[in-house]
Amino acid sequence: MEEVNLIAESLKFMVLGMTVVFLFLIILVVVVNIQAKLIAKFFPEKTPATPNLSNQSNESQRVAAVIAAVTEFRKKS
Repeated sequence: MEEVNLIAESLKFMVLGMTVVFLFLIILVVVVNIQAKLIAKFFPEKTPATPNLSNQSNESQRVAAVIAAVTEFRKKS
């Protein structure tokens, strides 16, 4: 009889522990969402008014480097 009682107690503790963890995770998600909204409200992202031309040339250089690397790799194969 005592074994059954121990198993019932362990199941109660398991359910209690899982409930506490689940509630903590729900509260954590809610707090993080509220924090994200507050940060977005008080510290909005600054967007540039005009597109930056240096980013476009930088992107072109990256594309050229990738093409050169692939071409060199294919020559060696």
